[in-house]
Amino acid sequence: MMMQPFPILPLLCCAILLFACAAGCSKQGEDDREAANYGFEIVNRYPHDVKSFTQGLVYHDGILIESTGKYGKSTLRKIDLQSGTSLSLLRLPARYFGEGIAVYDNKIIQLTWRSETGFIYDLETFEKLDEVSYEREGWGITYDGKRLIMSDGSATLYFKDPDTFADIGRIQVRDSDGPVKRLNELEWVKGEVLANVWMSDRIARIDPDTGKVRAWIDLTHLLPQAERSMEIDALNGIAYDADADRLFVTGKLWPSLFEIRLVEVE
Repeated sequence: MMMQPFPILPLLCCAILLFACAAGCSKQGEDDREAANYGFEIVNRYPHDVKSFTQGLVYHDGILIESTGKYGKSTLRKIDLQSGTSLSLLRLPARYFGEGIAVYDNKIIQLTWRSETGFIYDLETFEKLDEVSYEREGWGITYDGKRLIMSDGSATLYFKDPDTFADIGRIQVRDSDGPVKRLNELEWVKGEVLANVWMSDRIARIDPDTGKVRAWIDLTHLLPQAERSMEIDALNGIAYDADADRLFVTGKLWPSLFEIRLVEVE
């Protein structure tokens, strides 16, 4: 009796389909997975100018660089971490409302809120080198080593060419509840974008490839209630010391800047 040929092709097709389904299901499960949650421990506490309406914050070569907002009061300044005093200060023209900053290629870029204008300065001297334009509000900005990443208060992050400031991509930031709006001050930390969410005490840890919120950092009660005067405004300002793996946060008109350690919450 002649043996029937073994049906290799149908089985191979089934195997490919099963593999694709498994990979897709695994990816879908990863995308739908709830973000992790983190609290904090205070490592150090430093003084912060209570007149600084903090909009951007960067740690670079042992000092803090801060951008402050409000019309007629916006500044760019270098800050001594230990004392909180300004080492150098540049005042913006009164028509500009200062926003986020980033350091790249020995330069600082500073956004403004509704003027659709950003300023590029020499890192050491604060000499203005150039201006850039953008067709949206300016909120936060950071640098991942190749691209500038910008927020405009929506759920979208925009990737910008650092030489031309042209848009080169964008992602929508989402967690399991949907788009995450009011993305504000940004910081690049260990391959993730950390973003303040305006009018909240939470920071999102964002996957820059997918826009998925990998984790939430809850900083409720970081500034004690007894120190929250009527002038105190929202949590805002994230800076990272990559060399020493230190994370700093503060807020608008806060009396303190905090070095914190993240603690995962079960």
